[in-house]
Amino acid sequence: MTSDTESLSKARLRVWLKLLKTVNGIEGEIRRNLRDGHRTTLPRFDVMSALARFPDGLKMSDLSSFLKVSNGNVTGIVDKLTEEELVQRVPVPGDKRAQIARLTSKGEAEFETLAGYHEGWIDTLLDTLAMEDLETLSDTLERVLAQGTEKERADA
Repeated sequence: MTSDTESLSKARLRVWLKLLKTVNGIEGEIRRNLRDGHRTTLPRFDVMSALARFPDGLKMSDLSSFLKVSNGNVTGIVDKLTEEELVQRVPVPGDKRAQIARLTSKGEAEFETLAGYHEGWIDTLLDTLAMEDLETLSDTLERVLAQGTEKERADA
């Protein structure tokens, strides 16, 4: 590698480490806020968030794919949310083993409350960024994500 290539490579590595540290810090703060202020967990919030995006519900397998976690992880969370009447399971017609999970009206209300807090936490954690900074960062991350998606398609 040439010196310029090495320094570009090192700069990319430093950016990656800063991104990782930032994401881990924000995620840790969100986990604490959910746990301490709302007696819930980030995985539960994530399941409710996914189901809020799909009002007709999702098959359990689609929910785990959407969240990129195992079926077992999703099943355990949905079980608890069902016990609390925040989620309901509905059989899939024609498929005796499949079920669709969807938020109940109680679950929708609970998620709206949590989502409002979540947005406020993120707003506070990123309040040093001006709109121009946010747009630049968002555009840059979109390019990185698009490159990853292209590589996934090429590998498939």
